[in-house]
Amino acid sequence: MLNSFRVRLLLLLAALLMLTLSVQYYVNLRSVRSNTQFIVEQQRAIMAGVALGVNSLSSGLYLDQMRDQAQQPLLGDQGERMKNVLIVDDLGNIKDSLDKNQIPQENPDKSIRYVKVKDISLPPLKSAVELPSETAPLPEGMSVGRQSTASAFYFPVETTNGRRYVIVVLGSENSLMTILRRQARQSLLYTLAVLLVTTCLTGIVVWRFTRPIKYLSVGARSVAAGDFSFQVPTSGRQDEMGELTELFNEMTVKLGHTRELEAQLYNAEKAVVVSRLASAIAHEIRNPLNYINLTLDHLRATFAPGDPEKQEKFNSLTKQLKLEVARINSRITEFLNYSRPAKLEPRPIDLVAAATDAMRIFEVQAAESNVDARVVTQGEVPPVMADGESLRSALINLIINGFQAMDGSGGKLSVVLSSEDEGRRARIDVIDSGRGIAPEDISKVFEPYYSTKETGTGLGLAIVKKAVDDHDGSISVKSKVAEGTTFTITLPVASQSNV
Repeated sequence: MLNSFRVRLLLLLAALLMLTLSVQYYVNLRSVRSNTQFIVEQQRAIMAGVALGVNSLSSGLYLDQMRDQAQQPLLGDQGERMKNVLIVDDLGNIKDSLDKNQIPQENPDKSIRYVKVKDISLPPLKSAVELPSETAPLPEGMSVGRQSTASAFYFPVETTNGRRYVIVVLGSENSLMTILRRQARQSLLYTLAVLLVTTCLTGIVVWRFTRPIKYLSVGARSVAAGDFSFQVPTSGRQDEMGELTELFNEMTVKLGHTRELEAQLYNAEKAVVVSRLASAIAHEIRNPLNYINLTLDHLRATFAPGDPEKQEKFNSLTKQLKLEVARINSRITEFLNYSRPAKLEPRPIDLVAAATDAMRIFEVQAAESNVDARVVTQGEVPPVMADGESLRSALINLIINGFQAMDGSGGKLSVVLSSEDEGRRARIDVIDSGRGIAPEDISKVFEPYYSTKETGTGLGLAIVKKAVDDHDGSISVKSKVAEGTTFTITLPVASQSNV
């Protein structure tokens, strides 16, 4: 089940949920501990300040004197939390303070001048201890605030001189509201960090999931365009996407095989139709041609004019007619050779001898056309298992094609013989320096009835390819316009037992 993308996605979502809950739980737990510690330390600071004020009332010393004489044990670590301690009477006079600007001052007439609590900036107050509800109003300038915003606390003390209020003012950074704001910011940062991590993980998962979909989209377009060789990268995935990718690749392979079978079936059907058509054409055309040929011979032998000039003209015309009849017969023969199933008689063939014999036919034409035609061997050329006449016909067709490409303007034509694939195949390169083939025509040169020449039948190269295919060989072409063309044939060599 772990190979399933859905299961892994659910596990990932569950893990992200657990991570989020764990982080939130950790943040909340830290907040609770921090708040608890804050409240405890705040209470200790308040009690330390109240104790300092009460001791000042009972001892008659001022607060700053008490603080200096306390020597740390009285206030302890909480001294740093307190901003000020005040003692206020019920009339709102500040009787004592840790702030020297707020302590009573002596006037020139020896009277005492007090700073009023209403004249100083005092934050909202809260009772330092839970006391029974009292109806006595607080002095002017002392206002009660909410607990969350309070950073000053008062403690009423009854003395022989009336009620006194010990006020402990804490630093603003030690208020509960400040702590809560700080915790809210920390919680937000933790939440953003978790969201960033989960977003990155989700992005990685989405990218890994959609990457095969992109490949499949590209593959679908390629297959729709007819390219059945396209294979989607699998990356070794075992989930649904990996299975879909493998099925897609299998589908393209099967479609490719189906297309090949359809092409073979189409060619077979076309070959049958062409074969029947060729037989009918040969029967309907060759009989009249034979009659015309025999009639021409009879005319030349019986009805030749006596006038030498007319006789020469008569012989020229009848000769031309016989040549045209022979040309029609050769075209019919080509048509029949392409349409009929091959009847091969394979035997070991010496390629050097076969190529030399094919080239010998064109010695006169090469000399008249100023073409350097030769057979070249590169290394040892192994014999091939082939039908001699079929192979000779293929070579002759390629050589004729080379001569025609040079248009009688001279050049070079070579038949290069060699071996490849560690001697397991023989190679024949027919190279000419003719006009070349346009790039858009290269893929069509082996198609039957396709020709770039006005008088061509388009069967020469088709017959060559058919002969090579019948011998389990391969043929390819490379060409550059105005530079020349190279046809390459590879054939399996004859085994030692057949040599």
